[in-house]
Amino acid sequence: MGKDKLRRFAEVNTFSNVVQLDAGKPFKGKWASEFFKNNNPVVLELACGKGEYTVNLGQLFPQKNFIGIDYKGNRIWRGAKTALEDGVNNVGFLRIQIETILDYFAEGEIDEIWITFPDPQPQISREKKRLTSPRFLEKYKQILKHEGHVNLKTDNDGLHAYTSEKIDEFGLNLVVKTEDLYKSEYADEVLSIKTYYEKKYLQDNKNINYLKFSF
Repeated sequence: MGKDKLRRFAEVNTFSNVVQLDAGKPFKGKWASEFFKNNNPVVLELACGKGEYTVNLGQLFPQKNFIGIDYKGNRIWRGAKTALEDGVNNVGFLRIQIETILDYFAEGEIDEIWITFPDPQPQISREKKRLTSPRFLEKYKQILKHEGHVNLKTDNDGLHAYTSEKIDEFGLNLVVKTEDLYKSEYADEVLSIKTYYEKKYLQDNKNINYLKFSF
């Protein structure tokens, strides 16, 4: 492991806005009241990477709480550091495997979920690892409030089509669907937040897919 990664791992351990996977589950059912010290809605970004979307959402919506989830601490370091330096106090990060999400959040605790440019896991043998596969959807259903939504932004047409199929298959409530976000009517201030990788996709003239659905 490079020295820079080691430094980031060491530094992220000192950040007050990061909960590590070995810290136990002290905030399950109490993220708003005990971690953020308020009663505001809690929104998750899954596989948040460097946390760009999480931090931008926090800046846009100070009346909500945002938690970026990823397993790679050296990635989380960037978003957590930015949030601390910029005083974005309604943003936190949780370093866990997303498969274990039910261990960290109570039933109906989450108001909304964002999944932005996840690994599409295109191989058929890796379907279970797709973040919109049935086993993950069942977990989201449990932690989301009844009216809560899931948002998927992806450059991968295959993942977009797969998720659309699952929405139909399980009779979920489709709210928004577009295969070309920036040529649609839906590209508002929130959906126009662009991560580093999204900017690269757009430079390569790649279309951006978007789905919004609920259970």
